[in-house]
Amino acid sequence: MKKFTKLALAASVAFSANAMAMQSLDDASLSATTGQDGLKIGIGISKIEIEKLFIHDNDGYSGTGGTGEAGAIVIEANGTGATTAHGIVVGANYDNNGAYLLESRNLADLTIDSDAGAGNPFINIAAEVSGLDINIGKIGVVASGDEPADTATSIRRGGQGATNYILSGLSVKTGPMSANIQLGAAPQGAMIKLEADMIGGLEILDLGILDNSTATATREAGEIFIESIKLTDADSRDLALNQSISVFGAEGTNDGYIRIVSSSGAHDNYVKGIHLGSRTAASIGDMEIQGLQTYFSPAQGTYVPGAIITISGH
Repeated sequence: MKKFTKLALAASVAFSANAMAMQSLDDASLSATTGQDGLKIGIGISKIEIEKLFIHDNDGYSGTGGTGEAGAIVIEANGTGATTAHGIVVGANYDNNGAYLLESRNLADLTIDSDAGAGNPFINIAAEVSGLDINIGKIGVVASGDEPADTATSIRRGGQGATNYILSGLSVKTGPMSANIQLGAAPQGAMIKLEADMIGGLEILDLGILDNSTATATREAGEIFIESIKLTDADSRDLALNQSISVFGAEGTNDGYIRIVSSSGAHDNYVKGIHLGSRTAASIGDMEIQGLQTYFSPAQGTYVPGAIITISGH
């Protein structure tokens, strides 16, 4: 699971690289125009492109069939559409004449305040994010390249040898979202609180799952291809976000971890165009799931609607 933590860190670095595109107001300017101290930041980025993304596992896998040598998950261009030349392309969701954009037309708007917190001070960040159009190219696994020496001309490490692809690509469309982040103390009960309605729900397009074990010199890898997956609240076209994200430090012999608690209600799923073997094979039809509800148990015999996900290294 540590790969997912690294992926989140890599994404944050990508956003930081575009920090110069931010437009900000200092406390004095904001107070003069709104009557409230604080800092407001509008992230005026229209598109983010990433050529390749590598998540290196430096100690590899030492179990059956493993070598213990470094391998990497790689996301790279798949030669089609938005990912013709880039592995990841993130832009605003312009569908329905801009219905999923923020009123400011920024990619994100942040409002930052600091508070004494009755002796336990904290920073409060209210974030609004525009609807996004996320395009991801091929995802595969490859042997990690050697770490660049101090005398190397770049910091690129990359991969080497053959790549075994797992996904042929996918696209994700979202509606606008909002979150509240508290750093320092967190009187809201978690570092990040997601409480918003994603207008239009969540949609995953052109998802292809590859099986390279069946590929030969004359036969392509097998593929399960799904035209689209839509996720909304039960009997709705929108999707409510009700998540709490907390970061726990080490305690005794237990390492730290991230915990995500979801308290959202039942959901509807519609899977359209399921193709088995290859994306050009005839579709076996669509699949619909109504009113899917998950539960977690804080105590034996007790069932609470929602889910708990923990992410940690191993």
